[in-house]
Amino acid sequence: MVSGISGLEGGTLAPAWRILLTRSWPVCSIALMLFLLLLLRGLIWGAPQPGGQDPSAVIRSGSREPRVLVGRVLADARQFDPGCSVLLQVQRLDGQRRHGRTELQWRQCGVLLQQGWRVRAVGDLTPPAPGAHPFLPGAAERLASRGSWSQLRVSELEVLERPWTPLADARRSIAQQMQRLAGLERGGLLAALVLGGAQVQLPDSLRQSFRVAGLSHALAASGFHLSVLLGAALSIGRLLPRLGRLAVAALALAGFLLLAGPQPSVVRAVLMGGIALMIRESGERSRGFGVLLLTLNGMLLLHPAWARSLGFQLSAAATAGLMLTAPRLEQALVRRLPRRCRWLAPALSVPLAAMAWTLPLQLLHFGSTPLYALPANLLAAPLLAPLTLSAIALALGGLVLPPGLLTLLCWPVQQLAGALIVLVSWISNWPAAQVLTGRPQLWLVLLLAAALLPWLMPAPKRVRLAAVLLLPVVVGLHAGMQLADGLVSVHRHGRHWLLARHRGRAALVVSHADKSSCRMARRLMDGYGHQRLDWLLLLDPVPSAGVSCWQGLARHVSAMQQGQPALAPGQRLISSGLSVELLAHRGEPLLLRIGRQRWQVLLRPQSLWSLHNADVLSSGITGTWLGFRPSSQQRRWLMAHGGSLRVAD
Repeated sequence: MVSGISGLEGGTLAPAWRILLTRSWPVCSIALMLFLLLLLRGLIWGAPQPGGQDPSAVIRSGSREPRVLVGRVLADARQFDPGCSVLLQVQRLDGQRRHGRTELQWRQCGVLLQQGWRVRAVGDLTPPAPGAHPFLPGAAERLASRGSWSQLRVSELEVLERPWTPLADARRSIAQQMQRLAGLERGGLLAALVLGGAQVQLPDSLRQSFRVAGLSHALAASGFHLSVLLGAALSIGRLLPRLGRLAVAALALAGFLLLAGPQPSVVRAVLMGGIALMIRESGERSRGFGVLLLTLNGMLLLHPAWARSLGFQLSAAATAGLMLTAPRLEQALVRRLPRRCRWLAPALSVPLAAMAWTLPLQLLHFGSTPLYALPANLLAAPLLAPLTLSAIALALGGLVLPPGLLTLLCWPVQQLAGALIVLVSWISNWPAAQVLTGRPQLWLVLLLAAALLPWLMPAPKRVRLAAVLLLPVVVGLHAGMQLADGLVSVHRHGRHWLLARHRGRAALVVSHADKSSCRMARRLMDGYGHQRLDWLLLLDPVPSAGVSCWQGLARHVSAMQQGQPALAPGQRLISSGLSVELLAHRGEPLLLRIGRQRWQVLLRPQSLWSLHNADVLSSGITGTWLGFRPSSQQRRWLMAHGGSLRVAD
């Protein structure tokens, strides 16, 4: 594929590609316009759709009978709190040929299914649940990105065939061997440096620490890992003739692609590495941005849905920053830094350029950005390159070395991995390590990108001046949205979360106190940019094992204790501009104050009956929030006495 793209003919680049890859900015401009059009097409129309033979077509028939699926496992099963899940390439459904994917879910994780196995599963075929809120994507959004629109709740599971899968076995063997030698965290880190984090089930705490510290790229298979591997391969083959060097480099590229899998960031890195290598070996000098545009355009032409992939977006943005901004930034730092500190210029320019180009995407997708990403990258850089090479060497050594020698060789490597984990954990616990901005609107992110680009690329002074004036406008508009008063309601499977927001602070009322509800509350807070709540009211009468989780979310948590209700009539949870009180004992009708807004909260029909019978309907009500569907008579009465209505769907 690489040779076909590069167009080598007799050791010289074909003229058509030479213009784009080596010289002409006008042609690069045309390629850039093509990329923007392909990106827009992928974002708007590139979402995968189920085909006529997809298993989800059976769901639309309305039958609820148990289904029998036969298919091949696409990836090793993953273990989660409720059980296990795996993605299945369906071959037959109820004895008839089908083509599509579905996710199997079962609770008793006996035998963990492995990639390539052929299985027979019986259960209920259902559509995956959509996200409860735009900031909280659910199973439907997660599976649609993987080409699946159905889930099977498994009641019977049988393995029909266990074929030989050398590539999947090699990945699994590397991950298991690393974790056996170095432990769950250190071994998982070493395995991720070889295979990429998508191929290794790492502890959530480890992923979170790397994300907060601004080092998520170290766990994801990316251009950094390939550059380390390719640099080592070229160093080994530097004394070989040209064909020998190309063979060693091609082996490194192919090995990286096979082990990490065809993820967008991996495909981008391998294609760019291959094209750049071919150009260099042909005696030409490549234009990095032209190589990037050629690679991205080819990827989007072949696979438009990659435009929606976060990995593709971040990889493309970071690489563009390294091509367009890092060299100019390095020169500027060399001019301004003291002579004795000029060696820092390249170390500072690379992470700064990547951070600046990926900042809009970070805010759009996560509503947060790491504050100490620059010092984290500077401190981790001396560890990452030798650690990556050592992990690759250990993975290869595991194929030929005896266990005793491998354990001995692993000891210094696992100490290095432990040092990196300690460093990342330390940085992630610095004050305000993660800046929660809340997820901005798309149009604001586009304005932010427009304000940053003139400073990241060559631009006239008047354009940069306009960008400087635009930046505080963007910040002010987003701050105004963040500081506005409002009530955010989320409901899913009979559970309710009510987030009251006032001038950048927040409080939460929750109907259930289980661990999954707490995780949902944490995600909701992150989406709106709230690190900690003023107070939290749990209305669940059943004690939960997730109390410690809830206590980490708020300064004060009010929940049922020793048979006493979380809130008694006459009591009030209050902070500046936010308060909640119980209007009647039965049914727990609540009055929620948010600045000047006053909301009645009625979680269940008993709340309405209790409110009506007690005759405690408040005056000056902004609206009434209902956790149930009212009858026509109840709706008319509430509209007459309680302002506007918001009903949980």
